[in-house]
Amino acid sequence: MARQPPPPSVHAAILLCLLSLSGAIEIPMDPSIQNELSQPPTITKQSVKDHIVDPRDNILIECEAKGNPAPSFHWTRNSRFFNIAKDPRVSMRRKSGTLVIDFRSGGRPEEYEGEYQCFARNKFGTALSNRIRLQVSKSPLWPKENLDPVVVQEGAPLTLQCNPPPGLPSPVIFWMSSSMEPITQDKRVSQGHNGDLYFSNVMLQDMQTDYSCNARFHFTHTIQQKNAFTLKVLTNNPYNDSSLRNHPDMYSARGVAERTPSFMYPQGTASSQMVLRGTDLLLECIASGVPTPDIAWYKKGGDLPSDKAKFENFNKALRITNVSEEDSGEYFCLASNKMGSIRHTISVRVKAAPYWLDEPKNLILAPGEDGRLVCRANGNPKPTVQWMVNGEPLQSAPPNPNREVAGDTIIFRDTQISSRAVYQCNTSNEHGYLLANAFVSVLDVPPRMLSPRNQLIRVILYNRTRLDCPFFGSPIPTLRWFKNGQGSNLDGGNYHVYENGSLEIKMIRKEDQGIYTCVATNILGKAENQVRLEVKDPTRIYRMPEDQVAKRGTTVQLECRVKHDPSLKLTVSWLKDDEPLYIGNRMKKEDDSLTIFGVAERDQGSYTCVASTELDQDLAKAYLTVLADQATPTNRLAALPKGRPDRPRDLELTDLAERSVRLTWIPGDDNNSPITDYVVQFEEDQFQPGVWHDHSKFPGSVNSAILQLSPYVNYQFRVIAINEVGSSHPSLPSERYRTSGAPPESNPADVKGEGTRKNNMEITWTPMNATSAFGPNLRYIVKWRRRETRETWNNATVWGSRYVVGQTPVYVPYEIRVQAENDFGKGPEPDTVIGYSGEDYPRAAPTDVKIRVLNSTAISLQWNRVYPDTVQGQLREYRAYYWRESSLLKNLWVSQKRQQASFPGDRPRGVVSRLFPYSNYKLEMVVVNGRGDGPRSETKEFTTPEGVPSAPRRFRVRQPNLETINLEWDHPEHPNGILIGYTLKYVAFNGTKLGKQIVENFSPNQTKFTMQRADPVSRYRFTLSARTQVGSGEAVTEESPAPPNEATPTAAPPTLPPTTVSVTGVVSSTDATATAATTEATTVPTIPSVAPTTMATTTVATTTTTAATTMERPPTTTSKTKMPESAYTNNQADIATQGWFIGLMCAIALLVLILLIVCFIKRSRGGKYPVREKKDVPLGPEDPKEEDGSFDYSDEDNKPLQGSQTSLDGTIKQQESDDSLVDYGEGGEGQFNEDGSFIGQYTVKKDKEETEGNESSEATSPVNAIYSLA
Repeated sequence: MARQPPPPSVHAAILLCLLSLSGAIEIPMDPSIQNELSQPPTITKQSVKDHIVDPRDNILIECEAKGNPAPSFHWTRNSRFFNIAKDPRVSMRRKSGTLVIDFRSGGRPEEYEGEYQCFARNKFGTALSNRIRLQVSKSPLWPKENLDPVVVQEGAPLTLQCNPPPGLPSPVIFWMSSSMEPITQDKRVSQGHNGDLYFSNVMLQDMQTDYSCNARFHFTHTIQQKNAFTLKVLTNNPYNDSSLRNHPDMYSARGVAERTPSFMYPQGTASSQMVLRGTDLLLECIASGVPTPDIAWYKKGGDLPSDKAKFENFNKALRITNVSEEDSGEYFCLASNKMGSIRHTISVRVKAAPYWLDEPKNLILAPGEDGRLVCRANGNPKPTVQWMVNGEPLQSAPPNPNREVAGDTIIFRDTQISSRAVYQCNTSNEHGYLLANAFVSVLDVPPRMLSPRNQLIRVILYNRTRLDCPFFGSPIPTLRWFKNGQGSNLDGGNYHVYENGSLEIKMIRKEDQGIYTCVATNILGKAENQVRLEVKDPTRIYRMPEDQVAKRGTTVQLECRVKHDPSLKLTVSWLKDDEPLYIGNRMKKEDDSLTIFGVAERDQGSYTCVASTELDQDLAKAYLTVLADQATPTNRLAALPKGRPDRPRDLELTDLAERSVRLTWIPGDDNNSPITDYVVQFEEDQFQPGVWHDHSKFPGSVNSAILQLSPYVNYQFRVIAINEVGSSHPSLPSERYRTSGAPPESNPADVKGEGTRKNNMEITWTPMNATSAFGPNLRYIVKWRRRETRETWNNATVWGSRYVVGQTPVYVPYEIRVQAENDFGKGPEPDTVIGYSGEDYPRAAPTDVKIRVLNSTAISLQWNRVYPDTVQGQLREYRAYYWRESSLLKNLWVSQKRQQASFPGDRPRGVVSRLFPYSNYKLEMVVVNGRGDGPRSETKEFTTPEGVPSAPRRFRVRQPNLETINLEWDHPEHPNGILIGYTLKYVAFNGTKLGKQIVENFSPNQTKFTMQRADPVSRYRFTLSARTQVGSGEAVTEESPAPPNEATPTAAPPTLPPTTVSVTGVVSSTDATATAATTEATTVPTIPSVAPTTMATTTVATTTTTAATTMERPPTTTSKTKMPESAYTNNQADIATQGWFIGLMCAIALLVLILLIVCFIKRSRGGKYPVREKKDVPLGPEDPKEEDGSFDYSDEDNKPLQGSQTSLDGTIKQQESDDSLVDYGEGGEGQFNEDGSFIGQYTVKKDKEETEGNESSEATSPVNAIYSLA
């Protein structure tokens, strides 16, 4: 088997290249290896296949090759050996196979025309060049001919034929007059691709000149001119009035008959054309007609390729560049004028000469290894593949048991030195051929060290280090490490040996110092190299600077004492606020300290001592705080207003260097707020003049800084001061300073290669700015090549930030490099980025799509993945398009909007969820890449089962009065099946106390419900859901509104004085179809009216044993009626069983008993009484109250009860009671005098409109029963 390359490594890259089985392998550039390693010949340069030469020059046929030993050359001509020694005119260049044929001493170049082939040979094989067809350029003279004048009627079409002499290559044709003036061409007069001059219609002005066809020959740079044509135009209007040329109807004005278009070229209505892949397709249509026809082009069944198609010759020609197979088909041109139109159809067939799919590459193996050569090409028709070895057909070569031919692949097993040879693959069809050489080299090389010998490596104690030992050999040597020439192989513990041979020491100790030897061994021998390792002591600051607080104007010393390895050079430097410290005249730097004289506020900050050697460094930091002068009235300063600082001034540039400069400035007034920072900005006048950029930032204690600069920038600086209030105005700019130019030190970032169309790749990058250009004329060298083909790099120079590579195969990986370059040179070698050419739409759809219903809202999908080569891009996802075709519920409208589900990656299954239950669906699958969707799969249908419904819509809770609650709702928006009913759950709650939950079930067509409150104080929480056969769906919850405070009933009625009350009441209910008139002694509040609904309602009529009741039907405690829309009965508690009602009835009975006793006492004491019994003797005339039946008492003791008086109609007028009877009834009709006593008859009434509108029942007031006792 072929050896797999180990992981990449810098020092082992050459070795890996040699041992790789695929791609071009290069011998290491080490001269000693180059001179010793054998290599079969490789053709490096050759002439083109069709080699046309100028007969006036010497003939040069190129052929160059490399190999070790250097190859020798010989040629064949017309498949026969070409003996160069026998022809004195022919010679071969030294160390080259290039032929030179010299005609200075005479001879005819035509004698050397033919097919040549070069052979480069050394002892390891023979390489072949292409078959080079040599032809001598020809520019024959025009045949002599006498041309008669051409007579033509005005308005008729005309063709002037050129018929140039056949030249090699074909000459360039153009038309001029005999006086060498060019012929003006337009859509009426134009030259065809064959060189003829076409007149769509002849006009009188066309005979003002003559017409001569000219042929320009490329190699001889000569122009041949044909005898001129003269025209004689017959016309009905002999006057050539130039004003008619711009006439809107020029032809009619000249008497020329208008006619429909007809084609001059090509003839007829249809033709065909064959074109080779990769060449240009030229289609031409030239039409005659009056007026001159317009030409338009179309492609049948599609659009013209906009990126490749262009129109020429006034739209008479269509050119499609770099033709591919997809450009085949039928094209038609449409010629039209106002008289009509005609069209010509051209059937285009695209054929292809062979082109490479996998070109064979050189193969380098070690003895005993396996490998293969692959030669794959495509074309139309399909090309045949022929293998040769060393220029001879493989069939006639000596048999090799280690070699096996399998079509386009040769497999080598257990290769040996004798297997070395050069193989040729020739693939051809009727349109051309391809020839490729690939050698098989078997290297038998003893181990060789590639690095300098006896290297010295110095490393700091306790650090990690790696010792490299690059080597080469075939077969691959094994590498071992030894220390000080003895001991076992170093591997494990503190040592680790990598596959490329490097030895890593994880933590260096003193005892690791010594000489390390690496030994590479294979069957041919061994090689070794030594590395001397020295261990150095680390650099350490043992006395570090300490934080200090100093008064302004004092002297401060910061210590920094360092211990280091004496064999290393020590450098001590200081940083202030992490920036290099400028040692001014107020500072003194010594080996072990830094002294600051006359400390100022700007000296405050952090100071870092950096002790470094060439191997390591150590840091120590301290902070210096500067106190203001004690005499400074700090409290007064704090009270002063603060403002932005004044701008810095007097900018000065000093210490001018190639890449740096010192900028010094004088700070402005800080306006009572200390300056915290300075921002240095720069402006350059080449790329963005007038635009200021931030360069660096420094602490407020600094007024001088070294600025690092970039090459070839004309700098100008300014400074901005910042305090806690804000920023100052920028300072005035400094003088300009231009740095010298240099090659770029970096390359553009964000290099990408992406296709914007299916046959291109757009390479983009982020352009470099002014400070990274480093020189004038910044440009970019863009290189690209197919990945893993090892073909030569294509390159282009670009001034912008993008480059489009055209005519690329669909979605092929490319290696991309973008290198910056200016007039001073190129930037560093760029990194290689992998990009891809454009994607095309996928060609195939997923197959065998299977659907499995998981539940009412989800399905499982399974499909067969498409083949990778049909994706034509990066497979982004499989996508399912699905839509709801219909619902299984009748008359339910559904949206058929298409939805999609994505399944990223190359997967064969997925789940589609969030479907609607109880529905019919359709589904299609596609493959999606970066270009878009591929073709759709076969449409699949499926049905989702019944599910639970969605929540009922518009659930409303209303409370029209204190005793009832009305509920209303609408059907669910999504039934998701056949509804079988609704479930209502409700529970009473008062604060945190909950009552018992009650469940009501309703029919599916019921959407209303009225509930009688059992507890007027508590609120209710209602939960409503719809049901299908599957179960209950989503529930909706609402709560009843909080009852008003006055709605709370009293526990017991107030005590009334004994009196006689006459009250009548009527209860009416249209819902219950019952009318009751009752007379009772009671103070019970009237039962509130129930709003009219389509639901069951409840009417209560109350009776007592002390009341005289008259009814149209036997009295009942509770009466319930179901309306036609109702589907249930409201189960309410009987009022006669309530405790508060029984208590009230007992109190009323007690009051009635008291009133009877009072009446009995009054009668026993005498006085005038009205006579109500049936007597035969009427009242006498002395009775003043006879008319109204009243009576008077004769004595003073018989007075009305205290607190009341008797009215004329016998009712009681209450004077001082706090309670009014109106509190116990509806209270709308009672009248009271000024002292609050009751006037008139107490009745419970509703006007007709209210009664009819509410359709409610009224309970009779219980106090009406006392009037029967008067």
